[in-house]
Amino acid sequence: MARVIKSFEGIHGKAVQGVGLGMDKLETPNLFIDKSNWTKVKLGDVAFEPKETVKDLVTEGIEHVVGLEHIDSEDIHLRRSAGIEESTTFTKKFSKGDVLFGRRRAYLKKAAQANFDGICSSDITVIRAKKNLLAELLPFVMNNDKFFDYAIKHSAGGLSPRVKFKDLANYEFLLPPKDQQAELAELLWAMDEVIEMNLACLGKIKLNRNLIFTNLVNMCEGIEKPFSDLLILKKGRSVNPHQRDKYIGLEHVDSGAFDCEKYSNASEAESSCNIVDAGDLCYSKLRPYLDKAFIASFDAISTTEILVYDTKEISKEYALQHLHSENFILYAKGKAFGTKMPRVSNEIVGKYFIKVLKDESILLSKMKTISEAELKLKSKITTSKSLQKSLLNQVF
Repeated sequence: MARVIKSFEGIHGKAVQGVGLGMDKLETPNLFIDKSNWTKVKLGDVAFEPKETVKDLVTEGIEHVVGLEHIDSEDIHLRRSAGIEESTTFTKKFSKGDVLFGRRRAYLKKAAQANFDGICSSDITVIRAKKNLLAELLPFVMNNDKFFDYAIKHSAGGLSPRVKFKDLANYEFLLPPKDQQAELAELLWAMDEVIEMNLACLGKIKLNRNLIFTNLVNMCEGIEKPFSDLLILKKGRSVNPHQRDKYIGLEHVDSGAFDCEKYSNASEAESSCNIVDAGDLCYSKLRPYLDKAFIASFDAISTTEILVYDTKEISKEYALQHLHSENFILYAKGKAFGTKMPRVSNEIVGKYFIKVLKDESILLSKMKTISEAELKLKSKITTSKSLQKSLLNQVF
C-alpha cells in the first residue's frame, strides 16, 4: 500500500483500527497524497451507461426490481429491492458490480453498487466501469462531495431536477494507475468493512429490541384497545407561503429511527403541508415496510404523506414503540393498498390493537436503555463514515 501513497501509512492500520475500536472522536487525517503519476480523466473515459433492457423478466431470470426508494443516501451498498411479483413497468437492466445513480434529485446523493442483477427505474442511471477502472473503485469515485456537487449543478428541471449521463460523463478527477487502483480499493473497502460490522451489530440490537418489547408487553397487565381510541389525528394545514421555516419530507426520515433530525427549507414546499409541532407523533403512511415513524423534536411543516398524532391514555413514546414493532409493520404491510406506491390510511392504523398498560414506566425505562446503546453505536458509525467521507474527498 505504500506505493499508492506513503501518507496512507497508518491510515489502513491506525485509523481504521481506531474506528473498529469504537473511538468516540477521531481527528480526520490530512493526507499528503502523491498523485504525480495519476492521470486526469473524465468519468466517460473510465465508465459508461450500458442502456440494456429486459423484455421478459422470468425468461431472463430477473428477481430484483429497484426504485429510488431502495437506494439510501450516501451509502455505497444497494441493500433493498422489490420482487417481480409486484407489477412494474421498469425495463432498464443492471448487473452485479454496476453503480445505480439516482439521477432525479441528485441532492439526495444516491449512488450504490449492486451485488445482484435486476431492473430499475428510469430515474436511475446505470453506470458500469470500463477496463481502465476497477469496478471495485467506481462506487467510491461517485460517493464524494465533488461528484455530487457536479451532478447537482448539471441537473435540469423544477420540482424534480434530473441529470443525464452525458453531463456526468464530463466530470473530471484524478485516477491512479491500475495496480495502484487495486491497493486503493483494498484500503477503502477495509474501512467500509468496519462500518458494515458496526451496522450488523446495530441490526442485532434492533432485533433484540423488538423481541424484548414484545415480551415486556406480554408480561404487563393491561387492556387491549384499538389505536383509534388512543391516537388523535391532528389536521392542521399550512399553505404556501408557509409560516414555518423547516420542512420534513419522507426523504428526511430514516427507517427505524425514533427521531428526525433532518429537514429542508420550507420555502421549497409549494403545495399544502401538514403542521407538525415539537412533541407530535408522526407516522409515514407511504410504503409501510420502510418503517418510518418518529416524535418531532422541532416545529415544522411536513408532507401530507405523514400522519400527525396526539395521544390519549398512552404516552407518545409507548405508541411509537408499537409503530416500530415487527407486529405492526407486518400488519400495515398486509393492509396497504396500491401496487406501485402502497400506503395505509389513518383508518387502517386505527384498527390495530395494542395493550394499554396500567404502568408504562418500567417498560419504557428498559426500552430507553436499549435505545441509548443503539444511539452510542450509531454515533460510532457516524464517526467512521465521517472519516471515510473525508478520505474520499481527499483522494478523488
